[in-house]
Amino acid sequence: MGSYCSSRFSTIRRSSREVFVGTVGVGGTNPIRIQSMTTTNTQDVAATVKQAIALAEVGCEIIRVTAPNKKAARSLKEIRTQFRAAGFENPLVADIHFLPSAAMEAVEHVEKVRVNPGNYADNKKFATREYTDDQYNEELQRLHDDFSPLVIRSKELGRSMRIGTNHGSLSDRIMNRYGDTPLGMVESALEFLRIAESHGYKDIILSMKASNPKVMIEAYRLLVDRMDDESMSYPLHLGVTEAGDGEDGRIKSAIGIGSLLWDGLGDTIRVSLTEDPVYEISVANALAEKVMSQWINPNPAPEAADSIDPYHFQRRTISGFALGTKLKVSSETPPTVFSRSPFPLSDREALVATLKETRPKLVDTPIEGLIFRVENANELDELNDTWKAIQSYLPIIVLEIPDSIDLESLSKALPQERTPLALIRDFEDNAYNDYKRFTRVCTDFGATPIVGLSPDVSDGICSEPAAPMIVTLRSDINVLAPDHLVGAYRRLAERLARWRNSSPIWIRNTPLPNEDAPSFLNRLLDASILTGSLMCDGIGDLVSIESDSDLVRATRLGYNVLQGAGARISKTEFVACPSCGRTLFDLQSTTQRIREKTGHLKGVKIAIMGCIVNGPGEMADADFGYVGGAPAKINLYVGKECVQYNIPQAEADDRLIDLIKEHDKWVEPEPVSS
Repeated sequence: MGSYCSSRFSTIRRSSREVFVGTVGVGGTNPIRIQSMTTTNTQDVAATVKQAIALAEVGCEIIRVTAPNKKAARSLKEIRTQFRAAGFENPLVADIHFLPSAAMEAVEHVEKVRVNPGNYADNKKFATREYTDDQYNEELQRLHDDFSPLVIRSKELGRSMRIGTNHGSLSDRIMNRYGDTPLGMVESALEFLRIAESHGYKDIILSMKASNPKVMIEAYRLLVDRMDDESMSYPLHLGVTEAGDGEDGRIKSAIGIGSLLWDGLGDTIRVSLTEDPVYEISVANALAEKVMSQWINPNPAPEAADSIDPYHFQRRTISGFALGTKLKVSSETPPTVFSRSPFPLSDREALVATLKETRPKLVDTPIEGLIFRVENANELDELNDTWKAIQSYLPIIVLEIPDSIDLESLSKALPQERTPLALIRDFEDNAYNDYKRFTRVCTDFGATPIVGLSPDVSDGICSEPAAPMIVTLRSDINVLAPDHLVGAYRRLAERLARWRNSSPIWIRNTPLPNEDAPSFLNRLLDASILTGSLMCDGIGDLVSIESDSDLVRATRLGYNVLQGAGARISKTEFVACPSCGRTLFDLQSTTQRIREKTGHLKGVKIAIMGCIVNGPGEMADADFGYVGGAPAKINLYVGKECVQYNIPQAEADDRLIDLIKEHDKWVEPEPVSS
């Protein structure tokens, strides 16, 4: 397992061939290149040039423009002329979906052409049909005939190409043989790649985009594995499509892109947000900078076997048990969310006031355990009184017990009156006796033991757990293994698997060393990469965001990362495309408007798509879809099925709500308290 990357425990960059997009090198030893896409109507040359300039000015290195038809493709010539006249040399990319004629026009004017193999020269009817081998080969020959002219002309002109598979727009041929799976996405790209190679053309970059980070991650991993089998080393363009806007869009993008970057995959990235595209660049730059510092100075960790299947998601099986009196940790329950207390145990008045204030803000994202750092045993005198004061606000207290408090003092200081309690303590690799005494103390007082270990602990310190317990990394792990915390948790999970220890794992997002007052964006990205990547690997049963001192913000971020990874649903899920020149309505305002009207529908998934290019496919697991069908006309979907066509946009919001009600997914929003 894990052959898609050099190491799942260290960040070692995948070796790829260098492909030039104009004068910009992608892959090889080049830095990660930052991309985005204009959202203007391509035939509005002035507006498109203006937006391309705005993107270039904020650091976008490669700029994509949609060319949905031949007339739009012709506009690329004047766009490029005016963009160059303004003093910008950034390469331009034509985005092609359906029409080979548009691609053949566009390749004359821009440095790169992106084709979607699911749509290009294919009629997509979502037809149910079994292909015989002969029929399948006939389809491939037709594809060869339709795609070859673009390959040959690209080679003649020195243009590069991206073969960009989208999970939401696989061809009927692929769907009927492979389904809408990561394998289907990979095969879709390889069909086109083999045609290009048959003409000796290799100036190609590949992408495997999906709105679901799990699907996207698995598809890229599988693509690299398949390319390795065929001695291919094409560079990768990473992106989560239809990620949405705001915090959720950034989280989804960081989970998908960040997870792959930390495994050494990825040469150019685009963060797709349903916002002005200039806002994508700062997020992409932050992601790239984080990983490139590790690529420049690789610090390989000790290698170990990895038993996780990276191509098929499966949550790690754990031993379930009660945590306090109100929580259960198990393979069947969603991950638990802990939060760090902004006050010590003794400051009951401030604690009660804060918890009372935050409760209405965290109705759907409650604090499930509050973490306190105990500096000396005397502080434990406050435990019972503090618990009595705050017990109506949370299920359990978590106490960090440092080495400075010896276990005998701990045993004497714990009150006789039982409190829903978990105790966490770090252990050296050889501290087996201390570990046994610690778990005995916890058991005596009805507390759940949480043990902090190094990722390579080797002496079987918990090969035979004395009691139901939780495992996490040592609190100083950011100093011991700062380069690849995802790898450190993977190594810990592998150690547990060797010992047949099925204890739950707590993923802790703590402040990174040498990072003074990191921005919220950086905290969000770090939490998304660490927690999101592990959740997509099936690792993690408890999480905490301890890098943010704001209790509400940190708690919500924990839940939002879990939702982005598909591990726990706490609110409405929105899938929204980032807009482009094909979009048939204002996506930003529409998304915000629908969010305001439906954002209280916990567990309902709504897709908002500007056009039909990816709409039906990306809505495969959405409950309802709102898709631009024609100018000022909306099509409404239930799953993949279009149930209402060409609704006037002025009526579409209400018709969507009626549709949700018809399918018994509607609840009335709670009244806003004054």
